[in-house]
Amino acid sequence: MEVKQKTHPANTVEITDVQENGNQNIHVYTDGSKSEHGVGSRIAISKDSKLIDTKNYKVNGRCSKKTSRTTGNNKSTRKLTIFGN
Repeated sequence: MEVKQKTHPANTVEITDVQENGNQNIHVYTDGSKSEHGVGSRIAISKDSKLIDTKNYKVNGRCSKKTSRTTGNNKSTRKLTIFGN
């Protein structure tokens, strides 16, 4: 059976931080969804191929899928600011 790789629909950002002790690759994955169960966002952050944090956020049920994705992007930016300090 042939295994096919599929790209996840989440937004992704790669950040390479060059420091004296070498590069640090940080990947941020965000996604938002809306269903009969509610509206939400999820972020996952990995550093040097190791998962370092995940978060789920519930969004007001009247919000759109686009709003949930924007919320995920906003929360991931805030989270990266915290990691940077």
